[in-house]
Amino acid sequence: MQVREETNIDIVSSSDAKEIEKLDISVVIPVLNEEQSIEELTTRIVDVLESLGMRFEIIYVDDGSDDNTAEEIKKIKTREKRVKLVRFRRNFGKAAALSAGFAQAKGDLILTMDGDLQDIPEEIPKLIEKLEEEDLDLVSTWKYPRVDPWGKKIASKLFNYVTGKIARIGLHDFNSGFKLYRKEVVREINIYGELHRYIPVLASRRGFKVGEVKVKHAPRKYGKSKYGWDRFYKGFLDLLTVLFITKYTRRPLHLFGLVGLIFFTAGFLINAYLAYLWFNNHSLSDRPLLLLGILLMLIGIQVLTTGLLGEMITYKNFKRQDSYSVKEIIE
Repeated sequence: MQVREETNIDIVSSSDAKEIEKLDISVVIPVLNEEQSIEELTTRIVDVLESLGMRFEIIYVDDGSDDNTAEEIKKIKTREKRVKLVRFRRNFGKAAALSAGFAQAKGDLILTMDGDLQDIPEEIPKLIEKLEEEDLDLVSTWKYPRVDPWGKKIASKLFNYVTGKIARIGLHDFNSGFKLYRKEVVREINIYGELHRYIPVLASRRGFKVGEVKVKHAPRKYGKSKYGWDRFYKGFLDLLTVLFITKYTRRPLHLFGLVGLIFFTAGFLINAYLAYLWFNNHSLSDRPLLLLGILLMLIGIQVLTTGLLGEMITYKNFKRQDSYSVKEIIE
């Protein structure tokens, strides 16, 4: 078993990389305190992928577990060489775990799934079939019927409804960790914080084709869920981040300018009205509306200035390769 201590994980450039075995698919699984699930999950994944005749690897990313998850993976590794382990020093979150797994993945396709056995490995062929038949770049899953507690289902439905309306992408379950990607998708998309649930949105905004397939869902067998209601408000804030970085990163003045103009125009109209009253010999000394008008104009100017500064920063830091995504070159 080869063991390396990593302080930082980066994608290895082609010029530095050695010749590696070509793989059809890499399975990336972030885990946190899932020692009881690892054995069964690995066996079922291996059975499914071997039945499909695929060359594969299974990459477990231990996100700071404080149980025997890492030891269980090492034990499996002694007999199943296609299993790999990336172990964090502490809990960094699911987005970091996925990024670390993506960096290590060598497959042409990359499958992500949770380690709690609620994602059913036997459904993997559905994702592969959907990807190939419709020439998609990313396939997300819709777990139906969902077997989680009612509180989690209600929160999830509300979250997915709001996200779908704002992001304008017709997926039923944005938060599903069970997804299949072409490798180009994960090479071009950077995720951090809690943005992993919005990978379909990020991919769609980059021009990748995103689809969805309905899969079965299993009840949790071991441990307890890491899901909480706090994910809803955090998810909403992250959605605003996604919409900003995908729509306004290259043109921040379009966002700040609109807001600034609204405030400035409102303040200007209020002050124009008060000026009309003043010219008609009305006293303004006892009119709080005057202060509001001045305040709105000042806010508008400040927001507009923020947008202009954002444009200057964008211009100075612009990199051409970040402004587009190439699907194919024919020479």
